[in-house]
Amino acid sequence: MENYRKILSKNYSNVILRVVPGHFVTPNSHVNYYIDMTALKYRTNEARATAAALSSIHYFTTPVDTIVCLDGTEVLGAYFAEELTKAGVISMNAHKAIYVLTPEYTAGGQMIFRENIQPWIRGKNVLILLASVTTGNTIARTIESLKYYGAEISGISAVFSVATKVAGLPVYSIFSKADLPDYETHSHENCPLCRSGVPVDGICNGFGVSAL
Repeated sequence: MENYRKILSKNYSNVILRVVPGHFVTPNSHVNYYIDMTALKYRTNEARATAAALSSIHYFTTPVDTIVCLDGTEVLGAYFAEELTKAGVISMNAHKAIYVLTPEYTAGGQMIFRENIQPWIRGKNVLILLASVTTGNTIARTIESLKYYGAEISGISAVFSVATKVAGLPVYSIFSKADLPDYETHSHENCPLCRSGVPVDGICNGFGVSAL
């Protein structure tokens, strides 16, 4: 993973995306870049700067009561909640504060929220936060699960997103395909790299990459 290159945000010079070209497998697709967001998610300076950038591109007309963090974005989510509060986004919670949650998953991959967490989901305005969005399948499943628990989806945020809209909702992101125009995502069955015999360099998920 040493042959990465840096992509600077056009509007936020202190937010840097690191990408590695190759052939990578994600839970939903095959991609030709691994997008490394380790520093943006886990190092406080970068996470704070990323949260500030995300908060500045949102245009909310509804309150945000809860942020549900996917892809290991809990640190980023905490700073994001702080930035949204400073920006004047209103929480309808009794304590006038935003809850920051991460879901639990069953052995079969089903998203669940325990009884002690459900009051922070049911009837709440929930913002979904992800590191990246490619196919939109993860968001679609998350929305379905959150609605099952009675949530109102108030927005979708991501550091990098190929999709601009999922399930009728806009996806707000710092980086898009315009910043990485040769980025490609393909289904597992229709990957041109596989058909060309290009070996897989690594398997990726929200925790990072495992090289093969």
